[in-house]
Amino acid sequence: MRNLINFLLKYNHWLLFILLEVVSFALLVHFNNYQGSVYFTSANRISGAIYEAVNQVTRYFGLVDVNKGLTARNVELEIEVERLSEALRHYTKDSTEVVRLRRDALKGYTIYPAKVINNSVTHPNNFITINKGEADGIKPEMGVVCGNGVVGIVYLTGAHHAIVLPVLNSKSNISCKIKRTSYFGLLKWEGGSSQYAYVKDMPRHSEFSLGDTIVTSGHSAVFPSGIPIGTVDDMTDSHDGLSYLLKVKLFADFAKLSDVQVISSPIRKEQKELEDSLKAITNK
Repeated sequence: MRNLINFLLKYNHWLLFILLEVVSFALLVHFNNYQGSVYFTSANRISGAIYEAVNQVTRYFGLVDVNKGLTARNVELEIEVERLSEALRHYTKDSTEVVRLRRDALKGYTIYPAKVINNSVTHPNNFITINKGEADGIKPEMGVVCGNGVVGIVYLTGAHHAIVLPVLNSKSNISCKIKRTSYFGLLKWEGGSSQYAYVKDMPRHSEFSLGDTIVTSGHSAVFPSGIPIGTVDDMTDSHDGLSYLLKVKLFADFAKLSDVQVISSPIRKEQKELEDSLKAITNK
């Protein structure tokens, strides 16, 4: 406190001079319009420059936090891109594999393209109507497929239309097998979702895994071996406990079925005649 008093006593004339200058400047600005406007304009300009400088400095030092946030976000986006890329590769591979299996299985078969003009997926016994019939070479018991796999079997034919018994019908029975291990069973639809069917009578000693591909077995004159049907989605024991019951997610999307192909084997007639002859002999 004493030092402060000594300082004021020592420089009192300078302090008085500064105080008078400030008072004079204030009076000049207050009572003269021109000087006042000049002062306020200059003061605003200076204060604006100061604020801008302070803002730039603040933003500069704030870039550290911004950069940390951007770095974290970039890492998240890179992980997301990699995940989506992997999913795309997975689904593209699956789709390509199904098309390849279907193409290889149908080598040597005659194919009749057709359009679906009526379809149902919600009834216990669904049917599909196509716009091709006997005049186009379509006959009962010909197989029907789409771009993704098995659709069903031709049931009735007219001159220019045919009725198809699809997988989504309680009367449909299609012999199938696990592509990887060749154990075979019978494909049946139990009602409910149009995306799933079941493989029955799969032996207890059979080898399979969730995700295995189910294809036609070739044990009939309707479908060749290897046409894709779906993938194993779940498994349980059969009702009698003597075999497995496999839940299969179907490749064919019956809810939006539009284009199909009816297939005919060049040896189908001979094979069917032999099998019918055997049945006639056995039933005697």
